[in-house]
Amino acid sequence: MISKNKLILFLITFFIASSFTIFAFAAETATIDEQLEQLKNIFDSSSTYSAFQTTMLLKSAQNLIESGILFEDTKGIIENSVKKLTDAYDMKDIFDALLETKKKGLFTVSIINKINEGLAKNASKVEIISAISNKAENLRKAAEILNEAQQEGLEIDGGEEIVKILADSLENDVPQESLSWLVKMGTKEGRSIEEITEISEELSYLSLMASDSGLSPEEISLLFKKAIESSSNIEEICENIQNNLEAEISTAKIEGGEEEKPSATSDSGTLPTPSTESPAEIGETPTQEAGEVPTDTSATPEPETTPGDETPPPPEN
Repeated sequence: MISKNKLILFLITFFIASSFTIFAFAAETATIDEQLEQLKNIFDSSSTYSAFQTTMLLKSAQNLIESGILFEDTKGIIENSVKKLTDAYDMKDIFDALLETKKKGLFTVSIINKINEGLAKNASKVEIISAISNKAENLRKAAEILNEAQQEGLEIDGGEEIVKILADSLENDVPQESLSWLVKMGTKEGRSIEEITEISEELSYLSLMASDSGLSPEEISLLFKKAIESSSNIEEICENIQNNLEAEISTAKIEGGEEEKPSATSDSGTLPTPSTESPAEIGETPTQEAGEVPTDTSATPEPETTPGDETPPPPEN
């Protein structure tokens, strides 16, 4: 049986704990109110937004903060938007796109950076939302790669950092299968996040190099796949990708040289290189130079006659 003193002590402890919970909740509510007041002051500093628009945007900002977006990040977006005089309804659409990404459980740091980058470049709402969508898709694929590795029993530290790195590589057209292999192999070999980061950046560099050389995404994917199948050593695979890439570029240059003849370049453009072949095939009319009168080659030209060379008419009877 519980003694009276223990019961009193329990009730006191419960009361204190409840009081702290209520106080913490009240403090949190007050903090949000203070944060919204700061954001309202930013909107009020500009004459661009009406009272109705300010209220609308503050509600969207509150949704972001309550969803887990940091106040400083939300404030930064608003400050940049106000600085660039972003339309209120465009700003709301951008907030909604960011909120939707957060609701999907994706890491939003990279997306927030994309938004601020777009605002700094005076990008349109359509361009910014498109960038958000693309980044969100790459983050989703990156998270999928990480989840697959963890489902195979691999213990991976720094999940958020790895997802960000993988998303950046996907943005540079590194095949998803190659990155999945990198995470699994690198983790099995006990490589650190820093090492996996360096290798991922190297793959990004090689992928960009392949893209710049004219290879399609399908060709790049095949090139990476062949290199991975050729070895189980990460360094060798990166080296094989580069060697295969250089071979592809060399082959493309040779084929291009056989199909096209070199051309001479002038200040006004590119001029065709004169051909060494005969001017015309048998039975064809030779090509005339510009400005020349065409020559009739179907018959032998007759000599010209002058009025003095003409035969006089017979005398009249």
